[in-house]
Amino acid sequence: MMAAEIPSEMSAVQLIGHGGLEMLHFRSDVATPVPGPGEVLIKVAAAGVNNTDINTRIGWYSKKVKDATDEGGAEGFDEVDDDDATWSGVPMVFPRIQGADCCGRIVAVGDRVESSRIGERVIVRNMLRSYVDYRPFECWTFGSECDGGFAQYAKAPSRETHKVECDWSDAELASIPCAYSTAENMLHRANVDAERVLITGASGGVGLAAIQLAKRRGAHVIAVASALKADDVRQVGADEAIDRNSDMVEAVGRNSVDVVVDLVAGDAWPSLLDVLKLGGRYATAGAIAGPLVELDVRTLYLKDLTLIGCTFQEDVVFENLVTYIERDEIRPLVAKTFPLSDIAQAQEEFLAKKFTGKLVLVPPA
Repeated sequence: MMAAEIPSEMSAVQLIGHGGLEMLHFRSDVATPVPGPGEVLIKVAAAGVNNTDINTRIGWYSKKVKDATDEGGAEGFDEVDDDDATWSGVPMVFPRIQGADCCGRIVAVGDRVESSRIGERVIVRNMLRSYVDYRPFECWTFGSECDGGFAQYAKAPSRETHKVECDWSDAELASIPCAYSTAENMLHRANVDAERVLITGASGGVGLAAIQLAKRRGAHVIAVASALKADDVRQVGADEAIDRNSDMVEAVGRNSVDVVVDLVAGDAWPSLLDVLKLGGRYATAGAIAGPLVELDVRTLYLKDLTLIGCTFQEDVVFENLVTYIERDEIRPLVAKTFPLSDIAQAQEEFLAKKFTGKLVLVPPA
């Protein structure tokens, strides 16, 4: 059922293969998706830019890639194995409409979905479980294993499309799904409470979300970011700001932190375990400074540490985010918006990292 006449073609950005920015093609003749059974069609109002969109484009998830995201963010990598270059390890089907974030309104529904949902303002859970029959630790990423939000219209499973009632702008609401669910999932999996939490990459979208969400849980937050962004992370709620180039042990103290929320990895990774207390927890959902690190297993077992990889999200994670929004307990920071057609410029600015907050794309009306 439809709310109004929906065009048969729409504007969208298609990724035509793994590689540089030239693989992103903005078109105005892409077939508008049709919602199947259990699905809804959303008129997209805004879609955030995320690191995973770039990682997917350049094939960074392939085990052949050893470098940081930034090394191939604009031009891509010379050597990528297409067979394992996605979240799920299944080869990507091209062309693909990316976009892990989606905010908009439901304009049509498929079979087995109540027509009363038409008109709802919604966001889509970016780690979809419907398409894998809700099997534990399996999921599809919206905009990777299926088409996502970089378009005028997008379809998604009804049960993973959440109505949100708030007075936020579309750009603000579009900043939530990927970044905030990633951050909340790490805090949820690490069972963060009123304790000392160190967050790396703290001035990025996920890092800023983690600061807000950790403070909501009563934590004392130590934010690791560039010196130029120290005031920014403090304004969002960080209790302390540490220069990312500092010696972590000197700056924070050995055995002084209960939980590390890491989005960076790279060469400085061993120091993150050094600052953890005995019995400390380390949670990660990214490795923007490089995926390969050196682990002294003696540090792991002699300190009784717990290392937690965080991709799969229990249903409660996204459900809680919607509650936090409606209670006005969190608020994203939008740095800048771009027309969807300017996606290449938006991703170039994302890679330059001279902003604080989220970059958001707005499709044609």
